[in-house]
Amino acid sequence: MTDKFDKRYMRMATIWAENSYCERRKVGALVVKDKMIISDGYNGTPSGFENVCEDENNVTKPYVLHAEANAITKIARSNNNSEGATLYVTASPCIECAKLIIQAGIKRVVYGEKYRLTDGIDLLERAGVKVEYLPIEE
Repeated sequence: MTDKFDKRYMRMATIWAENSYCERRKVGALVVKDKMIISDGYNGTPSGFENVCEDENNVTKPYVLHAEANAITKIARSNNNSEGATLYVTASPCIECAKLIIQAGIKRVVYGEKYRLTDGIDLLERAGVKVEYLPIEE
């Protein structure tokens, strides 16, 4: 059920996406548990790499991390755990991120933009993760 907190966290994820150095698409993610943000992420290159996401042909480099992957891997380096958490992400998760979400024990995903491929959403639903579309407010 969408509530005022869902809308606030989605707005925060949208703001967090502004940190991305990617030109083609900026995506932000927050992992929330017990009304506390336990992790955040945005799409970009791995730590220590140059902050350039696209090559000279404006194609995304293959090693760019998605916002969800960045947020989930940050949890692995912290004292938090994501069991039962909610992930807020500005774009619908791809299938690779969906696998990470399932394995991280995240039980709910709220996303703000639909993508033409639905395989990530389909896999999350198949795994029993609650998935909700909450359009990003302009």
